[in-house]
Amino acid sequence: MIEKLDTLIAAFAEFMWGPPLLVLLLGGGLFFTLYCQFIPFRYVRHGLNVLRGKYDDPSDPGQVNHFQALSSALASTVGMGNISGVAIAIHTGGPGALFWMWVSAIVGMATKFFTCTLAIMYRGTDEDGEVQGGPMYVITQGLSKKFHPLAYLFSFAGLLGCLSLFQANQLTQIVQDQIYTPFGYFQNNPMLGQLLIGILMAGVISAVIFGGIRRIGQVASKLVPSMVVIYMLCGAIILIRNFTMIDDIFFSIVRDAFTGEAVLGGSMGAVIVIGIRRAAFSNEAGIGTEAMAHGAAITKEPIREGLVAMLGPMIDTLIVCSVTGFVILSSGVWTNPDLNGISMTTQAFEVGLPIIGKPLLILIVIVFSLTTMIGSSYYGSKCTAFLFGNKWKQSYRIFYTLSLILASVITIDIVINFIDGMFALMAIPTMVSSIILAPKVMQAARVYFTKLDVQE
Repeated sequence: MIEKLDTLIAAFAEFMWGPPLLVLLLGGGLFFTLYCQFIPFRYVRHGLNVLRGKYDDPSDPGQVNHFQALSSALASTVGMGNISGVAIAIHTGGPGALFWMWVSAIVGMATKFFTCTLAIMYRGTDEDGEVQGGPMYVITQGLSKKFHPLAYLFSFAGLLGCLSLFQANQLTQIVQDQIYTPFGYFQNNPMLGQLLIGILMAGVISAVIFGGIRRIGQVASKLVPSMVVIYMLCGAIILIRNFTMIDDIFFSIVRDAFTGEAVLGGSMGAVIVIGIRRAAFSNEAGIGTEAMAHGAAITKEPIREGLVAMLGPMIDTLIVCSVTGFVILSSGVWTNPDLNGISMTTQAFEVGLPIIGKPLLILIVIVFSLTTMIGSSYYGSKCTAFLFGNKWKQSYRIFYTLSLILASVITIDIVINFIDGMFALMAIPTMVSSIILAPKVMQAARVYFTKLDVQE
């Protein structure tokens, strides 16, 4: 039964991530990059000032400030997608997959600028009159009724796709590998040990997510930056120790990206698909989840939030994922076919930073996993409220926490393929609506940047 389910879900994911979706995500991102003529890229410094709160106005509509909005978005992206997802990409697609993650992130910066600007431009209100943002509201507020079914497709896929099955599964694996097995716990009944981890996760997460986006933003804004700094310091130390290998690693990444030598059959196309899929899971550019977080920002200027959101893929993929990839490749553990996911990254940190590498990574993984679970719960509850009303938010949160227990005992393949399939469904409404409404974004951008240049 489990094998049939695994095969069915894998086939669904492979179908959804076919050429049409790759063209929509990568081609759409390239379109946004060229269409905006790189204008927002020239205002990264201004985006950082917005992030720092220089332009905050508490009287503006919204629920969280710019920094908390970005932290909430990063809470669901900076985490297992960077630590475990990169390892999975290298395991299945070789070093070249990292190159296509970079490409996806670069065009993803422009994608996020457009999707998150639109999330502010076309905010709606829920049944309680509270301002809400996200692709479903962009579609219903900005497009004609014939496009409205896309809003319901996005919300349905988001309700399921935002379940933190991957994070719960990989957190369970690292606890089992690094705590249970070395100390001989649950050797005769590993599923019981997994269930206990799942129950503990559910309890911790429920204590935060029932507080809504404000509590999520407060928790994320404190935990995410500190863990990113610690993780980057560990990675930097490992790379400094292997400094002479960096050139060779970089060239192997670029070479393999166009040859696919590390993939069975030597398929360049397979490397591209793997890289883009893992990048989408890592930074979520074009998926739509990021727009839901940034749509809650306290601001009246859509372009400002677009600039803040644009920083996400740069931090998430170009920096954090790159560090993970170089650490794994410099350690040599990626050539071991028995290592995958979090086990590969853990082994790489143990090789690169003996004694302290593994304990620090375990701590970072635990915090990143929990913050990702916290952030993703907000997205799922918003999708639920859009479909069924606010009264169903609490029921969804219960469903969400219970799904963490299920995720702790199912296989990683089922988890990855299920989430990939749902992300693909979410990307279609997000990208289609953003491409149609792109002229509205550029119209607002020209006005905003002209006014900004005059003021400065």
